Amino acid sequence: MSIWTRIADALSSLAKGEGLSTVFERLRTPPERSVAFAIAVIGLGAKMAKADGLVTRDEVSAFREVFVIAQEDEANAAKVFNLARQDVAGFEEYARRIKAMYGDEVEALCDLMEGLFHIAMADGEYHPAENAFLAEVARIFGFEPRRFARIRAQFVPYAERDPYDVLGVAHDASIEEVKAAWRACVRESHPDQMMARGLPEEAIRMAEKRLISINRAWEQISGKAA
Repeated sequence: MSIWTRIADALSSLAKGEGLSTVFERLRTPPERSVAFAIAVIGLGAKMAKADGLVTRDEVSAFREVFVIAQEDEANAAKVFNLARQDVAGFEEYARRIKAMYGDEVEALCDLMEGLFHIAMADGEYHPAENAFLAEVARIFGFEPRRFARIRAQFVPYAERDPYDVLGVAHDASIEEVKAAWRACVRESHPDQMMARGLPEEAIRMAEKRLISINRAWEQISGKAA
């Protein structure tokens, strides 16, 4: 059974009236956790795509860049997108259930936020309504403003970029501390680590932008220290 069939089955349960809490509780443990992650991105992404008043083809096709869809899975993928758009639950409820499922696993929640930013930027614009939507999701996830700013800087070209924020270190950190943080960030972005956090194999490509940002931050700081 492909991931898309399992996702469609889970979303069908939501469409039939089964509560979000029940569905996410059932998907709490591997291997079904990857299904929960996909539903989180799809459900929140479908709702966010309407935040600026329009659902563009670019935003819909962005799902295909986050999740590789084989030809034989296209029918189930289409069903997933439609069900997510029709679901009456508000995005806040989705976000709260996702937070409850992942608890304090911050990196998994960061993975999810990156997927949402990828979708938000698919049409080349970052609308204020999308920023408000994502900021509220980040607040529900328990992110401090600095972490939200770090993720936003990876995707929004004109966003302020602080290399120290990207690596999560203080401005007065030693070069050894910065290097240790850089290595930890790179390690957390390894495909094996991401799959262990419950990401479906199809979504691993989201780490590419993160790694570019992480390595650029290290180059900026180490270059100044040289």
